[in-house]
Amino acid sequence: MPYRPAHKIAVRARIVEAARMLFNRHGFSEVSIDQVMAEVGLTRGGFYNHFRTKDELYAEAVSSFLEGRGKTWRDEAGIGVIDAGPDTVRAMVQSYLSSAHLGDLEGQCPMIALPSDVARAGPAVRQSYETLLRAMVFLFEHNSAGDRHTALALSALCVGGMVLSRSIDDPALAEEIRSAALALTEQLNGLAQ
Repeated sequence: MPYRPAHKIAVRARIVEAARMLFNRHGFSEVSIDQVMAEVGLTRGGFYNHFRTKDELYAEAVSSFLEGRGKTWRDEAGIGVIDAGPDTVRAMVQSYLSSAHLGDLEGQCPMIALPSDVARAGPAVRQSYETLLRAMVFLFEHNSAGDRHTALALSALCVGGMVLSRSIDDPALAEEIRSAALALTEQLNGLAQ
């Protein structure tokens, strides 16, 4: 008896989420299709019922963050998307630049976890990554008195601060970078309390 369409959708979602977490933790080139499928208890052959290539999975794994783990994260932090005001910007900045977010390797935003991999990836993956950045800029731009320039700068400070913090072996220096980015974003948008 064939599986129902809802089953195929659910399996695909499990594959995408497993891939997102593995890519975050190990990077694109270090994760095989076999590892992704083993993570969800399936074999490599089942992969091709859902995706043509690993790159296609990668693009979907990056874009899935916005309405998957990213939405959960925003909801937990009380972050609205539009017309929620400066409190949303403050919550986004503080949550994004938090030590909890930095330590959550599997749940971390792909903009932090995967920038070098994405830079070397194909157009679909780069487009997925750009979509995440555009969503962040949109959130900042539409919830504060700042202009687009300020929204872009806030986004760059959030992502860049976390990328550097994640890349440093010295925990004290990593914390100093993260804290400095947080302080500067608050000053930039007048968020300091």
